Amino acid sequence: MSDKINSLFAEKYRPQSLDDFVGNQVLIDRFRSYEQEKDIPHLLLVGGPGVGKTTLAKLIVKRMGVDWLYINASDENNIETVRYKIKSFAMAVSFSDNIKVVILDEADYMTPNAQAALRNLMETTSKYTRFILTANYSNRISSPILSRCTLFEVLPLSKPNVAARLDQILKLEKVEYDIADVVPIINAHFPDLRKVLNELQKAIKDTKLVVDERQIIESDYRLKILDMLKDSKLKRNDKFVKIRKLILDNQVKEFTDLYTLLYENINEIVPGKDEYTEQKADAILVLADQQYQDAFVIDKEITWMAAIVRLLGLQ
Repeated sequence: MSDKINSLFAEKYRPQSLDDFVGNQVLIDRFRSYEQEKDIPHLLLVGGPGVGKTTLAKLIVKRMGVDWLYINASDENNIETVRYKIKSFAMAVSFSDNIKVVILDEADYMTPNAQAALRNLMETTSKYTRFILTANYSNRISSPILSRCTLFEVLPLSKPNVAARLDQILKLEKVEYDIADVVPIINAHFPDLRKVLNELQKAIKDTKLVVDERQIIESDYRLKILDMLKDSKLKRNDKFVKIRKLILDNQVKEFTDLYTLLYENINEIVPGKDEYTEQKADAILVLADQQYQDAFVIDKEITWMAAIVRLLGLQ
C-alpha cells in the first residue's frame, strides 16, 4: 500500500485555505472580509460533527497572522481552565498591534460556572482579545455568551457534493473503485465528513475500494434502526424492542440525525408504491412533531421512542 493511502485522509485533505473550503459561501465571504481587516467579532460557529467548524476557525486565525490559543472545551471544560489558562493568554501583553484570538472548540460542553467566567472575560478583554467558539448545539451556550457573539451556522455538504469529493480523492489516490460503492459509506456517516473519510480509507484494500455494505449496517446503530423499520417480515413489537435496545446499548443522547435519516428514507419505511400517500404524509408529520418536541424536553429518548411507536402504527 502506498504512503498516500497510509496517511490520514481526514488530515491530508483538510482545507488549507478559505478557497479550498467547499460550501457555506456566504460565511466564507464574510470570513474573507475579516481576514482583510485583520479583525473579527466574537464568533460562535454552530453545526454537527465533522462539518468543518474547527477547520474554519483555524483557517481564519492563521490567515490573519495573529497570536491564538486553542482549547478543546470538551476536555478542558471547567472554571479553572477559564480562570488560569485562558485568562493568562487573554490578558497577557501582546508584542504586536494585532488582536489575539482564543478558539474554544466544543464550547457547548463547558460547565455553567465556566461559561459564567468566560462571559466576564470576554467583556473585560474585548479590546485586544477575541473568542471563536464552536458548538454542536447553540442551546447549550448561555444567553449572555450568545448575546456577545456573532452566530454562524456551518452547514454540511450535500450528499452529491460529498460523493463528488470522495470521487476526487479516490482518483488522486489512484484507487480502483465503483462510485456506487461510496453510497453506503456516505449514508452511514453523513453529514460527518470526517467519519466518511475515515471509513472510506478503511475500505481501501491493496489500492482497491472494497465495501461490505452488510458490515457497515451492522457497525452503525442508525443503519440498523433503519434496516429494522424497513423489514416487512419483522413484527412491530420486535421492532420496538430491538430499536429501544439499540438506543440504550449505544447510549444515544442526541437524535437530530436519526430524525433526518428517517425522513430521507420515509418511502421505504412506510409501505406504498406511490411517492405520496396519506400514510407517508402522516409519517412526515409525526417526525416533524416529535423533532419539534425534542428541542424542549430533558429526556430526548422518550420523545424519540414515541416517534417510533407512532411510525410503527402507520406500517
